[in-house]
Amino acid sequence: MLKKIIKGGHRKPSKSDLNDGSLYGYGPPGTRNSGSVSTVNVVVNHASRAGPGASGPNTGAPATISAMAPPSGTVDPLPLFREVPVSERQGMFIRKLQICCFQFDFTDTLKSAREKEIKRQTLLELVDFIQSGSGKITETCQEEMIRMISANIFRCLPPASHENTGQETTDPEEEEPYLEPSWPHLQLVYELLLRYVVSSDTDTKVAKRYIDHSFVLKLLDLFDSEDPREREYLKTILHRIYGKFMVHRPFIRKAINNIFYRFIYETDRHSGIGELLEILGSIINGFALPMKEEHKLFLVRALIPLHKPKPIAMYHQQLSYCITQFAEKDYKLADTVIRGLLKYWPVTNCQKEVLFLGELEEVLEATQSAEFQRCMVPLFRQIGRCLNSYHFQVAERALFLWNNEHIVSLIAQNRSVILPIIFEALEKNIQSHWNQAVHGLTVNVRKMFLEMDVELFEECQREYAEREARARELEENRELTWKKLADVAAQRGAEDMVTV
Repeated sequence: MLKKIIKGGHRKPSKSDLNDGSLYGYGPPGTRNSGSVSTVNVVVNHASRAGPGASGPNTGAPATISAMAPPSGTVDPLPLFREVPVSERQGMFIRKLQICCFQFDFTDTLKSAREKEIKRQTLLELVDFIQSGSGKITETCQEEMIRMISANIFRCLPPASHENTGQETTDPEEEEPYLEPSWPHLQLVYELLLRYVVSSDTDTKVAKRYIDHSFVLKLLDLFDSEDPREREYLKTILHRIYGKFMVHRPFIRKAINNIFYRFIYETDRHSGIGELLEILGSIINGFALPMKEEHKLFLVRALIPLHKPKPIAMYHQQLSYCITQFAEKDYKLADTVIRGLLKYWPVTNCQKEVLFLGELEEVLEATQSAEFQRCMVPLFRQIGRCLNSYHFQVAERALFLWNNEHIVSLIAQNRSVILPIIFEALEKNIQSHWNQAVHGLTVNVRKMFLEMDVELFEECQREYAEREARARELEENRELTWKKLADVAAQRGAEDMVTV
């Protein structure tokens, strides 16, 4: 209960909102209302006007939406679109947008219940109006609609449970997500934005004036919302914007890059990494060949380092898909990817190792012989360490690599290099691993190598026996030396006692 009160009472500003005073209620006069209905006058940086409130030279409809609440502090319902003449629908559209600009307090379900329902019904009408395509909305209406959408969705996010709450840092996977109480309205606002973006009536040349870089950046800030429903809408909308507005594509990729950099090297916390990676997975799938250097740098500088943060389990499935897409698109990148995985290979986190081994198998499936040969020595040294892991899931997952026909064929082609590297690990497992399943799988792999090349196997066996014999001899010599030292020390101790 305390956690919910704290979340509701303190708000976290997104970076793009820090300089926007109106979001905090101390903006220009008229941006706050003392009644039961509060409003926010968000100014979006549109390319079509010089400043807030400015309108085009030939616009026939009102240029801006007033954020003032009615004097009575209530909202009255407007006629339905079908009840007004076609010529008046654009004006009615703007009046309905005005109603939807009012903000309500959802922490108290009983407060302004009538006004909340009127706004919800109005939003539903706006969504149906855009979806039905019953009338192409004017440029002014588009501008005011984006202003209304901005007023509703661009807000201060509540702090995560580990921020400013006095609680100890916990595993993000164990935290309960904070669900936005105003979702009944927010969902419809997001639906309206989505329908506007995907509509065939939306002219990108006009829409890009309002859905500009500032708008996109604020959308990206909202990906840190803890509410998974909101992140799902944001993912769909941003993906559609990327597909429709080609002019924004490089900017969106760069902005997502910057979010990843901040997450990897600064915060180690972000709620929307998985959703952003889902968008990128689709984008990478559409990359043309030969791949641009920009995209290869993105792989090396952003995607591969995403294996470093602790909460990787929350987004690993999406990350693995993106990485595999690169390897499948350009087989020459397989060596880069595998060496990147080895660079960030976990040392003490066994669950993370299991994830890495699963991803490694997917990358190896897309790897050709030449790239495999470049990285096989460090790769199988690491696999050898995994084979000897006392955590049975790690050892078992490493042994499962030999169930993949493509990987087995790569190993068979290079067995003269690989078998000497992992032979000792296989023998140690057979002699002393505690888990019966791991022991059985190791016997199968050992038998597979024996069938591949009997001579090589026997040579490795002989070398292993010689190494073991040398190691035993060294151990015996070491113990003998220590025994001699102990005898000398005891003798001198006895002589000192006699002298005294």
